[in-house]
Amino acid sequence: MTTHDWVAELTSPGERGRTGVAARRVALGVLARVEDDGAYANLALRAALDRSELDQADRNLVTDLVAGTVRRRRSVDALIDRFLDSPPPPAARRALRLGTYQLVYRDDLPDYAVVSTTVEASPSRFRGLVNAVLRRVAAAPVEFSSPAEELSYPDWILHRLEADLGVDVARAALATMDDAPRVHRREDGYTQDLASQWVAAAVGARPGELVLDLCAAPGGKATALAAAGATVVAAEVNWSRVGLVVSAARSVGLDRTLVVAADGLRPPFRPGVFDRVLVDAPCSGLGVLGRRSDARWRLDEGVPERLAGLQSALVVAAADLVRPGGSLVYSVCTLTSVESVGVDERTARSRPDLIPLDPPGEPWTPIGRGALLLPQAAGTDGMALFRYRRRP
Repeated sequence: MTTHDWVAELTSPGERGRTGVAARRVALGVLARVEDDGAYANLALRAALDRSELDQADRNLVTDLVAGTVRRRRSVDALIDRFLDSPPPPAARRALRLGTYQLVYRDDLPDYAVVSTTVEASPSRFRGLVNAVLRRVAAAPVEFSSPAEELSYPDWILHRLEADLGVDVARAALATMDDAPRVHRREDGYTQDLASQWVAAAVGARPGELVLDLCAAPGGKATALAAAGATVVAAEVNWSRVGLVVSAARSVGLDRTLVVAADGLRPPFRPGVFDRVLVDAPCSGLGVLGRRSDARWRLDEGVPERLAGLQSALVVAAADLVRPGGSLVYSVCTLTSVESVGVDERTARSRPDLIPLDPPGEPWTPIGRGALLLPQAAGTDGMALFRYRRRP
């Protein structure tokens, strides 16, 4: 049976009415798409929920089960492997991960209900194994061999952030990103994390100004800038993501957002034409690992250094577009030094005409000439931000 056949079976009408089991079968189908096909968890989840007939409570349950199981993969594997003599088949491993996540990290679900519904949702040939192992997990103490295992991250992420932030701060940030992120909606109804809203506010856009969002997808910051009364040019190099920016602008009914497909390294705009420019650059995303549940397993340890060069080049290109006396904001949703302070240090050397402005205050933490927003500071995404004024 292929993964697609398995997913179809999981959402068949005969399974939908069975309390708790149908939701777990859908969750197992999504996990199969992520693990077997390399699908992104959020996209696979959305597609599966769209095909299902689950009520809202079960849809919420599936969302948490998928994201939580993916985030806690290393932790639950450590708890499972104590009771296995050899690696189980992938389908059995998925069911064991799903059940162990619920047993350990969902205090609101009784152990007996977790075991029974997860076993019933599992492929029939693995139900004996899943039942036996989950019962042992439920009865055993929760113990881990290392902080990275307990926090459920690759070793390199823990070590990188400990080196950049300090041990206690780094572990608190990673622990915060192990929990489901809060949902925030702006006054216009657009869903956007507070950290991103605060970055847009830091740009300081005013009515009548011409503002460029150089790396605009998916469009949340661009629409926030337009909502402040500015005319916003939202540029995005990736054609497949240009539509996201258009959709964002339409969703909030703004007509002051002009969306263009453009390369931020070679922007097709006249020098010195914009009052303000935002460079919300592509980054390693180590500040949004709670929101992007599978990102921690997709990244490699060379990503921050590789992207730091791109980030610096984008800032240099953007600086030419700012009018004398205008401002530029550089932001990234990561917590690494090389992508924050490191980029600012390159900026200081290559663009002495960019004068640093005061960073925002609490809950931001000063870092070099800018500021860092730690996830644990206000329950938001993690961000780094630097503000400049172009010398008149």
